[in-house]
Amino acid sequence: MRRVRELFTNRPIFSWALYDWANSVFATTIIAGFFPVFFKQYWSSGADAVTSTAQLGFANSIGSAFILIAAPILGAIADGGASRKKYLGFFTALGIAASAGLWFVGEGDWSTAATVYVLASVGFSGAIVFYDALIVSVSPPARYDEVSAFGYSLGYIGGGLLFAVNVAMTLSPATFGLTGAAEAVRLSFLTVAAWWLVFSIPLFRHVPEPPRIDSSASASASATATGLRSLAKTLREYRAHRMAGLFLLAYFFYIDGVHTIIRMAVDYGLSLGFPSDSLIVALLIVQFVGFPAALVFGLVAARVGPKPTLYFGVVVYVAVTVWAYFMTTVTEFYVLAVVVGLVQGGVQAISRSLYARYVPAEQSGEFFGFFNMIGRFAAIIGPSLVAVTGLLTGSSRLGILSVIIVLVIGMVLLTFVREREPEPAV
Repeated sequence: MRRVRELFTNRPIFSWALYDWANSVFATTIIAGFFPVFFKQYWSSGADAVTSTAQLGFANSIGSAFILIAAPILGAIADGGASRKKYLGFFTALGIAASAGLWFVGEGDWSTAATVYVLASVGFSGAIVFYDALIVSVSPPARYDEVSAFGYSLGYIGGGLLFAVNVAMTLSPATFGLTGAAEAVRLSFLTVAAWWLVFSIPLFRHVPEPPRIDSSASASASATATGLRSLAKTLREYRAHRMAGLFLLAYFFYIDGVHTIIRMAVDYGLSLGFPSDSLIVALLIVQFVGFPAALVFGLVAARVGPKPTLYFGVVVYVAVTVWAYFMTTVTEFYVLAVVVGLVQGGVQAISRSLYARYVPAEQSGEFFGFFNMIGRFAAIIGPSLVAVTGLLTGSSRLGILSVIIVLVIGMVLLTFVREREPEPAV
């Protein structure tokens, strides 16, 4: 209890972790929640369901691909030191401004909505690179795990709290003095921007900037070359640690499928004609089922092993995708939400612990930097598969079914990953 209390009372740690509370509202309210609904029903009004799904899929893929490519270079800038908060501020401002900008996009203007959404996603993801790098300013290495987990936990709570308020606004607009659900959704974009702005302030006030590692005047100018060299070095290291590289490849595919389902589930439900209110409630179900389920997943993994547990979780996602293809009722969507909630957090948590078994301790930062980059930004292949399949076949059902491709590729690669026990502590 004393260590937990210290997380709240240590001002730099709490201020750093509070940024997760601040920016997680973008992931819950906009990415997973209201943007897919509003994009299909308001900004793409008049377009058929398959076309609007394709537009959303491509927007998700473009934003994720851009930041995935840029992340190593941004990471090199962060490693240079003495500028992390400056770049964090830039990307945070971009994300906040674009989130608020969604309020001003008019009905039927899907191209502007998609562009603003991509900009907001780049701001959100780019800021995470520098936010993650600032953990060294607030915590010694021995406490990285608990401080990092503290940030994630605040993110779950903060994101879920504002999302619940925004859901209440859309379900009962009159209670909040609003004219209808459309105004409530548009207002939710402004609440995300305001929440993100206000709760980011403590980080900029109380988290110190790490000292510059490269003090040369040309440090910033050489950041791109440094980033590319660092990326090449990391890729070479995976040749000497083949199981780590093989697992990371498997992870790239199946986590892409997981993130695709997160981002496209609401859009798919709308394509089937389900009420938007019901779909948003389903997202809340996932949010609140996921937290305790992840803890149970960890206990199961400790008993039967991480690889069988992880494999089971990915198999469940394949089954969910197949079930979604045949789904016809909102009740089924609720059931699927519960099932996804039961495995979503567990798959992410066990992936990290299994990967740790293959990583050399002396290079854990380097290897986990690559792992975190993929885990945070993977949603590239799946959304494009959904978009292209839907356009070619004219079927949203076949579009969502195509996600099985990346999930199965991940599963197949995972079967070749040899599990080993972590070396005993000495």
